[in-house]
Amino acid sequence: MSGERVAVYIDFDNVVISRYDAVHGSGRWRKDDARQHAPGEPDSDVSRRLAEAEVDLGAIVDYASSFGTVALTRAYADWSVPANAAYKQQLIDRAVDLVQLFATSGTKNGADIRLSIDAVDDLFQHADLTHVVIVAGDSDYIALAQRCKQLGRFVVGIGVTGSTSRALVAACDDFSSYGDLPGVADATPPAEAPPAAEKAMPTTKSAPGRKSAKNSRQAQATALLLRAARIGAEKSDDGWQHSSSLKSQMQRLDSTFKEKSLGFSSFRAFVESHDDIVETKLLDNGQLAVRLR
Repeated sequence: MSGERVAVYIDFDNVVISRYDAVHGSGRWRKDDARQHAPGEPDSDVSRRLAEAEVDLGAIVDYASSFGTVALTRAYADWSVPANAAYKQQLIDRAVDLVQLFATSGTKNGADIRLSIDAVDDLFQHADLTHVVIVAGDSDYIALAQRCKQLGRFVVGIGVTGSTSRALVAACDDFSSYGDLPGVADATPPAEAPPAAEKAMPTTKSAPGRKSAKNSRQAQATALLLRAARIGAEKSDDGWQHSSSLKSQMQRLDSTFKEKSLGFSSFRAFVESHDDIVETKLLDNGQLAVRLR
């Protein structure tokens, strides 16, 4: 992977706002006018909520580096806004190139247009760039992802769950939820200190909800495994296929697939847990082969 070079483009406002709303509830950023606050303000509930929903830039850049050498990292935002300026130390530590975008209409700053122009321009100027990482969730970036793929680059997307366009996910070669990145801490905020009788209610309701969501993701992954295995079987004389090929096919069908987010330490563990629909064998070279039952 030493020859692979990565360019990272971050729509900073998009990620920070999406993360805040994901942790504290849809529309909370606008309701709290959180952009005018910063973590660390005394006696401020908004400041506390900003700290609870802090975005870990290090986790994003570290994940991008798993695809190759990070050649450049740019973040687009209005850096005069207190909520964004609070990330100064993180940005300095990671040598992020900051692009200042003042709001031109309300809170709109045209980050999607500027980011897209810069990304395509970089690809023409730097032919050695092999991967493009887009950190955003807007459908506005679909055209950029498609253009980068047309230019022969591998496109990686990172977005916040609940604020990411499904069409953007489909346009990327690989897509990960920010919350699933290695090193990202659970941002579930503490209770807002309601009366004692009400405190227990979220606990009793949230546990089944989390279990239901996990079961749904497991069912989707099982269906994805079945689809990919059937496709691979069509190209094999005896139905056997390498597990690495099977995983690649699954990620082409759904770029969000990550076995670790489902609780498995490896893809082999994921496959072997589905022994009711596939069988496995270890080849002489140590690789795992998979076939539909």
